[in-house]
Amino acid sequence: MDGILQTLFGKYEMFLLILVRTSGIFFISPFFSSQNIPNTMKVGFSFIVSILLAVTLDIDLNLLELSFVELIFKELMVGTIIGFISYVFFAAFYVMGQIVDMKIGFGMVNVVDPQHRVQVPIMGNFYYILAFLVLLSINGHHTIIKALIDSYEFLPVGKFVFSKNAADLLINVLSKTFIIGFKLSAPMVAIIFLTDLLLGILARTIPQMNVFVVGMPLKILVGLLLISVSMPIFYSITTGIFNRTVEEIYNFFRLFIEG
Repeated sequence: MDGILQTLFGKYEMFLLILVRTSGIFFISPFFSSQNIPNTMKVGFSFIVSILLAVTLDIDLNLLELSFVELIFKELMVGTIIGFISYVFFAAFYVMGQIVDMKIGFGMVNVVDPQHRVQVPIMGNFYYILAFLVLLSINGHHTIIKALIDSYEFLPVGKFVFSKNAADLLINVLSKTFIIGFKLSAPMVAIIFLTDLLLGILARTIPQMNVFVVGMPLKILVGLLLISVSMPIFYSITTGIFNRTVEEIYNFFRLFIEG
């Protein structure tokens, strides 16, 4: 314990820089940014991880030509971008849920997401919670911590530069969020469209039937049945999205290796 404290006092500048990068990730990434986790626990966990990294990493700040304030800003940007990439892919489930809600008749129903304290679509919140549980089951939070450790190999302290390639990567990641959300909701949209087509045919053949009264419960029933049927493949879908998240994080690291 005394050796760790001596190391920290001798490398307090490096420890602060590591703490800034770690905090940027833990306060944005899907698991660690949850509002259900107390802020004191987040700070404490960031502090512990930063201590472990400060003891194991060998960084000579004397070789850096930047001021300490510039280094803090760069490290905060690195941590924030990694956390943003890890979060934005899981926002695809909100996009998917919003489309599903509009098609099956839940478009006006919103719930309060306790994690981010905003109103979200009811099915989007349902899918996000399921994805959150899958993330824990596959130890996705461990992968995020591993990406933090590997970031110092690809992107040492003070080497971050926000280039056009980095901006293009973030825009591309954000666009993929909507693409994934649309693709995941495509089967539901197609089946509800066929249901609407069937109701239209019934309305023409049986004018006495009130299509609105029959159609709303029918679309809800069809939607819930389709959601139930698709649950067995949800694990593989979430795993694939998380693998894409990790891939994009390391693509961000490789921008600076290639440069």
